[in-house]
Amino acid sequence: MRPLIIRVDPLDIDQQDIKEAAAAIRSGGLVAFPTETVYGLGANALDPEAVAGIFRVKKRPLDDPLIVHVSEDMDIGRFVSEVPENARRLMDKFWPGPLTVVIRKTELIPDIVTAGLENVALRMPSNPIARALIKLAGTPLAAPSANMFSKPSPTSPSHVISDLGDSIDVIVDGGDTDIGLESTVVGFDGEKVLILRPGGITVELIKNAVDSVSVCHGGLKAQESPGKYPRHYSPDARVVPIEMGTGQEIRTKHVADTLRNKGTRFGIMCVSERASLYKGYDVKVLGSEKDPEGCASRLYGVFREFDAENYEVIIAEAIPEHGLGLAIMNRIYKAAGPHSEATPDPA
Repeated sequence: MRPLIIRVDPLDIDQQDIKEAAAAIRSGGLVAFPTETVYGLGANALDPEAVAGIFRVKKRPLDDPLIVHVSEDMDIGRFVSEVPENARRLMDKFWPGPLTVVIRKTELIPDIVTAGLENVALRMPSNPIARALIKLAGTPLAAPSANMFSKPSPTSPSHVISDLGDSIDVIVDGGDTDIGLESTVVGFDGEKVLILRPGGITVELIKNAVDSVSVCHGGLKAQESPGKYPRHYSPDARVVPIEMGTGQEIRTKHVADTLRNKGTRFGIMCVSERASLYKGYDVKVLGSEKDPEGCASRLYGVFREFDAENYEVIIAEAIPEHGLGLAIMNRIYKAAGPHSEATPDPA
């Protein structure tokens, strides 16, 4: 059965339309909806059976925890038993927005949401459609990205339809998302703030807000974050990252020519300032190196463009890993899979 598609203008939200989606949530259904980051697939976070539907439809492993989305009118004290001081500071500064905090849950949050862990990933989205939906549903929403597990997250309703199609009840069409990458996920170890997943709030912004911040590169704490698997956000085409530095162009062309000699259909993804270096090759521009926000918003769309055109390999040139560049490269390396942080053998 095709899902009900509800088109909503984020600047002029029709409460009646949102009520239909909220009713689907309350009845245990699955609703795809826009956030400022990507489209989420929402279910009543307090209903284990509804949450199980998310895992079933996405084919998501049960050991991968979900983010619980709340609205500003909710008493989050019902869902978390303690809020560290630095968590409160970050929530005060960046909520609503693309920041997820991982903190101790209460028994009200079912274990299926947290993969049996004692902490829950919690965020308050800034997208007005998402906030209206959560408020009218009257319950927090467990909501990973609205796509098949491990594939690029959806940044438009067409992506949701392509991935999940007939498997869900409602799609709230709010147009393209703004940021295009998932939220930043942070955990806490005493007074230390751990960046478990870089995202829409940059490390630099977090360091300006609190002391003692570090980026987590694995370990037990990283298991509390969505997107923890070594391969994630992956298009069907194989992604081959090319590190920055002296000789990046030469290394890119070496991989490209090797693939061409083997008859492999490949394309190059790079910033606009470098596109002219690859005349004679198939190139898709991620954006300008001066506009990391634009690059972030286009990344998953470009991955999907390569897949739609049946490319077998995407050669992805690295960009500087500061600001949103860190999150962009995190997704590119995750899309490529383990041991991708160096120019791989294109065989």
